[in-house]
Amino acid sequence: MKRFSLFLLLLAAISAHAQAPAVSARENTIFVGADGKFEAAPDTAVVQFTIATQEGTSEAAYAKAAAAADKVRQALRANGIDPKTAELGHYSLQPMYDWKSPKRRIVGYRVTSSVTLKLKDFAKVGPLTQSFSAIEETENQSVGYMLDNMEAAKQKAVEDAFQKAKASAMTVAKAGGRTLGDLNYASVDTFEHVQPPMQMMTMRAQAMKGEAADAVTAEFTPQKITVTARVNAMFNMR
Repeated sequence: MKRFSLFLLLLAAISAHAQAPAVSARENTIFVGADGKFEAAPDTAVVQFTIATQEGTSEAAYAKAAAAADKVRQALRANGIDPKTAELGHYSLQPMYDWKSPKRRIVGYRVTSSVTLKLKDFAKVGPLTQSFSAIEETENQSVGYMLDNMEAAKQKAVEDAFQKAKASAMTVAKAGGRTLGDLNYASVDTFEHVQPPMQMMTMRAQAMKGEAADAVTAEFTPQKITVTARVNAMFNMR
C-alpha cells in the first residue's frame, strides 16, 4: 500500500491573541486544533478604593489622609477583618498648582493612597463597601471577583481542548480507513477572560442621613470565571 500523508487543520474561531504554529506536514500524520473551556465560580472578592485628601499644606493633607486611613481600619475591624489584610498599593504627595497664573504658584497639596482588600466571605462585601462609602475621603471604589487557584482551571481548559482535538483526529482517521496512533507534537495556549470590576455608586448621602439601603451586591451571584485554551496536536496514524 502506498504511503500517503493526511493533513487536517481545524480552525474553530482562532483567538486574536495567538495563532496556530506553523507545522510542516509529515507522512502518516494528522494535525488538528481545538478550543477548550472551563468555567468556575470565583472564590475571592477584590475590593479596591482610593484615599484622597487635599489641603493647603502638605502637613494638613497628610494628617487628613491619616485620619481617613484610621476610619478605614475601624470599618474593617467593625466587620471582623484584620486591617493587616488590606494591601497598600501606592502613596503619593503632590503639589497642586494654579495653572491660570503665569507663575503657576502652589495652591495646595494632594495625598492619594490606593487600598486593595481580598475577601473570601462574599457576605462582607456589601457592608464593607457601604462603610467605605461613608468615609468622605474615599473614592474610586470598585469590586471585582477572581479565582484564587487559576492554574488548576487552566489545566482543565487544556484537557477539554485536547479531548476535542483528539476526537476530531480519530474521526478523520476513521473516515480515511486508518487508526490514530501516538501523539507526535502539541502546543498549548491558555487565556483568562477577566471581567471588569464593578464601579460602586457612592452611598454617602444615604449613610449620612442614616438611611438603610441594600448593598449593590446583595442577593446577586458573582459572574463565573472563564478560562479558554487552544491546543494544536499532531498524531501519528497507523
